[in-house]
Amino acid sequence: MKRRTWILSALGATGALVVGWGMLPPRSRLGTPATMLPTEGDVALNGWIKIGRDGSVILAMPRSEMGQGVHTGLAMLVAEELDVPLSLVRLEQATADKMYGNVSMLVASLPFHPLESEGGNKPAKVRLGEWMVGKIARELGINATGGSSSLADAWDVVPLAAAAARAQLLGAAATQWQVPLAELTMEQGLVRHRTGKSAHWGELVAGALHTPAKAVLKDRKHWTLIGQSALRMDIPAKVDGTARFGIDVRLPGLLFASVRMCPMLGGTVATLDDRAALALPGAMKLVRLDAVAGSTAGFAVVAKTSWHARTAVQAVAVQWQQRKEGALDSARIQQSLRATLKTDKGFTFYEKGDAAAAEAGAARVVEASYSAPYLAHATMEPMNCTARFKDGTLDVWAPTQVPGFARDVAAKVAGVDVDKVTLHVTYLGGGFGRRLDIDFVAQAVRVAMACDGLPVQLLWSREEDTTHDFYRPLHVAQLRAALDAQGRVSSLRIHSAGDAITPRWMERGLPALAGPVDTPDKTTAEGLFDLPYGFASQHMAHVATHSGVPVGFWRSVGHSHNAFFSEGFIDELAFETQQDPLALRQALLKDAPRYLAVLNLAAEKAAWGSTLPAGHARGIALHASFGSIVAEVAEVSLLDGKPRVHRVVCAVDCGTVINPGLVAQQMESAVIFGLTAALYGRIDITDGVVQQRNFDNYPMVTLADAPVVETWTVVSTRPPAGVGEPGLPPLAPAVANALFVLTGQRQRALPLQV
Repeated sequence: MKRRTWILSALGATGALVVGWGMLPPRSRLGTPATMLPTEGDVALNGWIKIGRDGSVILAMPRSEMGQGVHTGLAMLVAEELDVPLSLVRLEQATADKMYGNVSMLVASLPFHPLESEGGNKPAKVRLGEWMVGKIARELGINATGGSSSLADAWDVVPLAAAAARAQLLGAAATQWQVPLAELTMEQGLVRHRTGKSAHWGELVAGALHTPAKAVLKDRKHWTLIGQSALRMDIPAKVDGTARFGIDVRLPGLLFASVRMCPMLGGTVATLDDRAALALPGAMKLVRLDAVAGSTAGFAVVAKTSWHARTAVQAVAVQWQQRKEGALDSARIQQSLRATLKTDKGFTFYEKGDAAAAEAGAARVVEASYSAPYLAHATMEPMNCTARFKDGTLDVWAPTQVPGFARDVAAKVAGVDVDKVTLHVTYLGGGFGRRLDIDFVAQAVRVAMACDGLPVQLLWSREEDTTHDFYRPLHVAQLRAALDAQGRVSSLRIHSAGDAITPRWMERGLPALAGPVDTPDKTTAEGLFDLPYGFASQHMAHVATHSGVPVGFWRSVGHSHNAFFSEGFIDELAFETQQDPLALRQALLKDAPRYLAVLNLAAEKAAWGSTLPAGHARGIALHASFGSIVAEVAEVSLLDGKPRVHRVVCAVDCGTVINPGLVAQQMESAVIFGLTAALYGRIDITDGVVQQRNFDNYPMVTLADAPVVETWTVVSTRPPAGVGEPGLPPLAPAVANALFVLTGQRQRALPLQV
């Protein structure tokens, strides 16, 4: 089934119903004052903005802060439009209203090639697809922090909400003072008149409620805050220790629970004896845990302290039972995927020209096999959740990326209506996609129901966290290129295989929308089907599998391994055609000027081609993901036979830069995260059991091993695009390509081995 056929048939599947519904106006995302939580003394002007009596501005915050700086970025959009200092913007957790749903994240899931979907001249199928999915996303109202989409999603609504509030406040001042609107100016949170009269927002807001006004966005030439490296709003509390992560929640009468799950993925409890465990000091009760929201069955022990709980849960005598389908084994899964590539053509995500004909008439065909292993998220804060079930109501404190899903599963487990659940979103000690799942929330609620109205904090050990993750899938790929008699590359074919993430995630978090048949999942082939290179013939297909290993979204998702496949192979083609890796890419990007500009900027800042110290080499890679384009040059040497990355030069086009400091921080973060995966990351499963358990055999890049990272941004007037993830995909291929220069050995499997 062709990609275009699938998209159009999926969009038209509901026939006349879709046509009629499509004629209705899209759901408003500005909301009304009633959308915000009522707080004494504050006045809401729409669903995003409230004004405090002291003149402060309160922004409804639907996105989760997990170190990426989203709270600061969104607050900057408000401060800019309202001409107030960033210090006057306060945040409150948004309500569960659908208007806070992340529309951009779902629109970005459409499998369109970026060269046909960006810019003002989009094909009709692209415009139709984006419009329809955008409407569906507004109706679903899925509030999620993921896909590097928070600022991109806020760009069309948060500044508009602030501009509407600004117009209302100015109108109120003009009415109250009986002066023309044109005579009023704003600065630093004050409205001023040329007579010298002034007032802050809090003194005007009462009249603003009854002042109709048309929102007009500030011209970018008048920006004073956007584009500046403003200090992050979350840092002071994180420095002085007052920041509240999920693990920091403390409530009167709080109990603690430690969890233990079947070590065999998908397995169950056969028998258990808790007598010795509950006889230990501080231990109170054992709670059985069923497999809910994708979790593995097991049990938790509740105790007076976290240490008592951890000690007691390990003392439970238990016999485990393997899953009925048999034990999972990662080596066998990889062998199966290799065999699948030989028999299953998969789903074609992109096709151009005739790759088969080009290969048939080629002077030579270059072919290579690549692979990437399962990976864990290994967030610094293990999975945890605090819950209190009392008098038919449920309070939940959770570090989650999906508050709506967390609230829904909590209500389901507790057997109450969702409006009986109050969810408090804390800071996240790392997310990386792991907290897009809500298994730990379901477990905490189940335990809380057994605690007689007392709050209980469920905390996973590092071992449980590592061995019961939703892993980045194991994928393999076969890449083929045809070379003509002149040594030019005439075609590129990529055939990959591995588990699809989105259908499994929907089964866990959105079971009502998870169909009996999986639709093609863009995440399996992103970074392969959407390459910018101008090969005359291309064929990109993926075989989506379902191995039984729990898989989930991992930072940059499919791009994280597919960039290694594609950019490694591009370097192979440069070697096979006796070209400089930079020069080959430049030639292939002649019709993609945005990509070429980023590539050239990275090469320039890294001084590509200049002399390096003896024993050092450079590798380069270019990759686009989440709307941004990133090129990286890695300088690498071998130290005691092991790769040592000294410097990474990163160039990025992420559209309009809200805060250059945040961009640099996220590029540095992505490089370090990606380097850990490139050098060390692997999850092995034997007899159903994950072999890596803690940082001793699932190591991280340490401070001493971290490279210098330089970030250079392309000046752009395009809307903001993703920043949290795009810096990761080019890192592994850039390092691998440098290692080839050093050793002459081609790296086609992760983690890199020398």
